[in-house]
Amino acid sequence: MKKVLWTIVVLVLLALGFGFKYLIDRAPIFTGYAAKEVASTLFVDGRDFESVKENDINFSLIPLSDIRVDSAEKAVYTNFIGFAKQKAVWREGLGCALIADGDEEYARSMKTTVKPLPENPEEVLWPTGDKMRDTLLSRVDYAKMRAAIDSALNEGRTRAVVVAVDTLVMFEKYADGFDKDTRILGWSMTKSITSALTGILVKAGKLDIDKPAPVEEWKNDRRKEITLNNLLHMTSGLRWTEDYGDISEATIMLYEKGNIGGYAISVPAEFPPDSVWYYSSGTTNIISLIIRRIIGDDQAYWDFPRKALFNKIGMRSAIIETDAAGNFVGSSYIQATPRDYARFGLLYLQNGIWGKDTILPQGWVDYTREEAPGSQGKYGAQFWLNKSGSELPDAPRDIYYCDGFNGQRIYIVPSKRLVIVRMGLSKHGEFDYNKFVTSILDAVN
Repeated sequence: MKKVLWTIVVLVLLALGFGFKYLIDRAPIFTGYAAKEVASTLFVDGRDFESVKENDINFSLIPLSDIRVDSAEKAVYTNFIGFAKQKAVWREGLGCALIADGDEEYARSMKTTVKPLPENPEEVLWPTGDKMRDTLLSRVDYAKMRAAIDSALNEGRTRAVVVAVDTLVMFEKYADGFDKDTRILGWSMTKSITSALTGILVKAGKLDIDKPAPVEEWKNDRRKEITLNNLLHMTSGLRWTEDYGDISEATIMLYEKGNIGGYAISVPAEFPPDSVWYYSSGTTNIISLIIRRIIGDDQAYWDFPRKALFNKIGMRSAIIETDAAGNFVGSSYIQATPRDYARFGLLYLQNGIWGKDTILPQGWVDYTREEAPGSQGKYGAQFWLNKSGSELPDAPRDIYYCDGFNGQRIYIVPSKRLVIVRMGLSKHGEFDYNKFVTSILDAVN
């Protein structure tokens, strides 16, 4: 009997020890997520800490994090019973950076020198500014449109809906606690922004998507065959697991590394380029680091998104946050208002042209919509496609879209001359995107 009891005690102790080790090994994921998310929602988005705790970080193991906010320092500290200590800090114009294993002093020294335009948005007509026209469009059923938007606001913790019809009329509605000036993290919609920035450099003749990616670290091994086109299509063949519930390349990159681009570049090749498609945030951060190296000057790099894109189309609120090493987190950290996300969609609806300014190279939007090899009609060049109808089975197949964690979407609908933005906090199955989009489309002839 004593032997049996002793065996049970040993097994219980082993189980407890294994469980504790399991948590310690994974603690950087949830403490890193908590530090970065709380810092950004407080210092960039202007949200309330209690609301953020109750809604944005109240899932998985994240509530195990001990969180301390230093408002004077504009920093957030997290840890798990003394382990996996993390810190995120704020910088003007560049949002918040998780320090991880990076240099805090350097991270805090970064800035952007370009101010947002237009300076007086209420005096500039939509879509570049916020002055709305009195235009009534006969092809829009206003009652149906309002009903569709109201329905979306009552489902899946939707935070905002913006619908832009051509460039003339815009409809919008917000949940309590959010308004037209509230930035919302777009998560992986950032990938589409990174694709646009790549296109701008292609137009300037500084990048060629069909040539081997200009990555010095790859020149002496099989990775030298990877092109920028492979990276944009996520067919690079680089080893990658996109799993945020456990230790993976994705969580190591975002929550344990101060230099995320450097980490992503370091992973080995597993397959030949173009032989297999799989989703990889690492490839997008490699593109972001390539952009930095091509520009060649850090200040010019930090100014580049605002100077080359955001200011030109009136995205006054938009900020791409950097890592501690100064690389834009091109995979995940765009902060902007829903109106600004709609403006980005309108740029693509207009084939990369804004007014008299051709921002994206000729054919870039068509290239964006080309199916990535092996993606089964689901993915283009850092945009998702509806060719397979997997998300929107009852909507037009020409729709392509930006897709971010928790239900962030920018749907571009060329056949209806529409852009539809939906921002929310929806877990899988909590929001019916197909019903939402088709109800909006039903309101437009």
